[in-house]
Amino acid sequence: MGAGPWARTMHARILAAGPETTLAAVWARRPEAAQETAAAHGAQAAASFDQLLDSCEAVAFAVPPSVQAGLAVRAAAAGRALLLEKPLGVELADARAVADAVAEHGVVSQLVLTKRYHPVTRAFLAEAATRDTVGARSCYLHGAFLGGDQATAWRLEHGALLDLGPHLLDLLDAAVSPIVSVRATGDPRRWTELTCTHESGAVSQASLSGTVRLPRARTRIELFGSSEELVYDTEGIDHEECWPVLREEFATAVRTGVTRGPDAARGLRLQELLDQAARSLKG
Repeated sequence: MGAGPWARTMHARILAAGPETTLAAVWARRPEAAQETAAAHGAQAAASFDQLLDSCEAVAFAVPPSVQAGLAVRAAAAGRALLLEKPLGVELADARAVADAVAEHGVVSQLVLTKRYHPVTRAFLAEAATRDTVGARSCYLHGAFLGGDQATAWRLEHGALLDLGPHLLDLLDAAVSPIVSVRATGDPRRWTELTCTHESGAVSQASLSGTVRLPRARTRIELFGSSEELVYDTEGIDHEECWPVLREEFATAVRTGVTRGPDAARGLRLQELLDQAARSLKG
C-alpha cells in the first residue's frame, strides 16, 4: 500500500527480494506511481484497495499515518495481516481504531520500528534488562526535514514528535521500565525535549529534531545507575541489516499466527505516550 519514496526504496524492494515473501501487488492513490513501483518487481498494479486485498495474505503500509489508519481497519476486517508504519495514525482515536480492529478480527500485526530488528539494538535491550537504571539521556536527531524524500507533508506538519518520537519512546520504555508519564517542551517542527517518568521511578530525557544539520542521523541512549554507564549508539549501524530480519519475522508471524515483534497494541501504547506529550505542548 503506497508508491512513494519509502515504498519504493524499502517496502517493495525488501518484500520482493524474499525468499520468505513475494510482492503480489501494489496500490496507491496515484495509479501511475503504483504501476511504476509494481513493474520494477514483476508485481501487478491493483486497480483498487479491494483488489489489493484480494491479491494478498498481508498488507504492508508505506503511506502517511492519516491514510494508514482507515485502510488498516479495512484490511484487518478483511482478515489480512498488517505490516504497519509508525505512528499508527495522527490522532490517538485513529491508533485505537487500528489496534481494536486487529484485536477484534484476530489478525497478525507487526510494527516497522526498524531499529528493533538490528542485533545491536537487541543486545542493548538484553543488557539493559539486567541493570538498575535511575536515569537516562537520549536523542534522535537528523536534518532530513530540511529537504529530500523524507521532507514529506505530514512530517513537516507534525514534526519530529510523531515521526521520531515512537522510536525513542519505544526504546526508553523497553530499556528503562514502562513509561508512566511524559511531558514535552519546545516546538515539534524544530526541537522537542521530552521528560519521561518510568514505572521504576527512573527519569529519562529525550531530544528530538529533524531540522538540524548533521553528517548523519544520530540516535543515542545513555543509561545511568549503580553499574557502569550503558550506551546505545547507532553510529556505524547498517540499517539495511534490519530489513531481512523484519521480513523473516513478519512472514513467520503470518504463517504461525504468532507475532514476535512489536505489534499494533505496542503502536497504541506509543501513541498514548505521544498524545500525552502533544497535550503538554499545548499547555
